[in-house]
Amino acid sequence: MRIHLSENFTYNKLMRFVFPSIMMMVFSSLYGIVDGLFVSNYVGKTAFAAVNFIMPFLMILGTFGFMIGTGGSAVIAKTLGEGDKKKANEHFSMLIYTTLIFGTLFAILGIVFIKPITRLLGADEQMLGDCVEYGTIILCALPFFMLQNVFQSFLVTAEKPHMGLFVTVAAGVANMVLDFLLIVPFKMGVAGAAIATAVSQAVGGLIPLVYFANSKNSSLLHLTKASADFKTLGKVCTNGSSELMTNVSMSLVNILYNFQLMRLEGKDGIAAFGVIMYANWIFISIFIGYSIGSAPIVGYNYGAKNDTELKNIFKKSFVILTVMGILLTAISVAFARPLAGIFIGYDKTLLALTEHGLRLFSLAFLVCGYNIYGSAFFTALNNGIISAAISFMRTLVFQAAVVIILPIFFKTEGIWFSLLVSELLAFTVTFAFITAKRKVYNYM
Repeated sequence: MRIHLSENFTYNKLMRFVFPSIMMMVFSSLYGIVDGLFVSNYVGKTAFAAVNFIMPFLMILGTFGFMIGTGGSAVIAKTLGEGDKKKANEHFSMLIYTTLIFGTLFAILGIVFIKPITRLLGADEQMLGDCVEYGTIILCALPFFMLQNVFQSFLVTAEKPHMGLFVTVAAGVANMVLDFLLIVPFKMGVAGAAIATAVSQAVGGLIPLVYFANSKNSSLLHLTKASADFKTLGKVCTNGSSELMTNVSMSLVNILYNFQLMRLEGKDGIAAFGVIMYANWIFISIFIGYSIGSAPIVGYNYGAKNDTELKNIFKKSFVILTVMGILLTAISVAFARPLAGIFIGYDKTLLALTEHGLRLFSLAFLVCGYNIYGSAFFTALNNGIISAAISFMRTLVFQAAVVIILPIFFKTEGIWFSLLVSELLAFTVTFAFITAKRKVYNYM
C-alpha cells in the first residue's frame, strides 16, 4: 500500500516508508565494495590499495549529485507541501538538467587532470598506473553517477521509494555480475572492476531518467520544460551544502588517513583502511538511508505547517537511531574478523591489523547516527547553513584534527580511535543546534 507524505506516521508506517531508502543505500554501498573484493582477491593487495587510494578523489566529484539531490528534495518537498505541484516539477526538471551539464564538465576535467592529481596525492610508481586506469574509466560514467545520487533523494520525494530500491538493486546486480566476468574469467584486472562500476552507474542514472521523462508516470514528479532559476538553484545548493560538505570532507579526510597510514604502516595500512571503510560504508549507509527516507516527510510537514506531525517524526527518529546505533556497533565488533577476512584473509598480518582497527573504528556507530540525522533534518527544514555547519565540523574540522593529533601520541592506535572522538565532538554541536532551534521550528 502506498504511503503518502501527508499521513500520520506510526513507528511501523515510518519504518515501512524509509526501508526502501535504507536498503537502497545499503545496496549502493555493497556494489561499491564488490570492486574491492574482487580486486583484492584476484588482482592483489597493491592493486587493492591503488583503488582505495584514488577513490576519495572520484567521490569528491560525484558528491555534487548528493548536494543537488538532498538540497533539491527539501525545496521540492516544501513546494509540494504548499500545494504548488507545477512549480515543484519545474524545479525538479531544472535540477536534473543542471546535473547533466555539470556532470559532463567535471568528467572532462577529471580525465584531463587525473594523472597529475594522483601524483600530487602521493601515489608511488607501483600504484600510479592502476590509479589512473581505474579513475579514467570511472570518470567516463560520472554524469550517470551524479544522476544516480540525485535520484536517490528525488524518488523518495516523488513517493516512489520502492522504485529507488529497484534501480539500486538492478545497478548492484549489474556491477557484481560484470565484476566476476571481467576480473575472473577475462582477467581484465583493475580495468574490469572500473568498467563494471561504470556500467552499473549508467544503469542507476538512466532508468530513473527514462521514468521521469514519461509525463504519464504515476509519481508526483516528471520532467518538463524548465528555465534557469538561479534563485532556486542557489537555495538548493545552500540546502544541500551540508551533504556536499559531508562527502567532500570525508574524501579529503580519507586522503589524510591514507597519508598517515602510509607513513606508519605502508601499503598494508592503506589496504587495512580500505577494508575498514568498506565495512564502515555498509553500516553508515543505514543511517544515511534513514535520513534520506525521512527527510521528505519533514520537509512536507514543515511546508504544510503541521507542527504536531513534525514533533512526532522527530521523537520517533531519535528512538530509532538509538536502537540502530547499539545494534550496528554490536554486530560490527562481533563480526570484525569474518568481515575483514572476506577481503584479506590470505594475509594473516594484514588480517590482524584490519580486525583490530575495525573493532575500534566501529565504536563510533553509537554516536554518528545522531549527527547524520541532525544534518539531514535541518536540510529538510530548508536551513542549509546549520546543516552545513554540523557537517563541516563533523566531517572535516574534528576528524582532520584528531587524525593529525592522535597519531602523534598513540601512533596507529590513534587513527583507529579518531572516528569515535570526532563523532563525540560533533555530537556536542548537533545537540547545541537542536536545542537552540527547537522553538523556531517547533519539533520539540
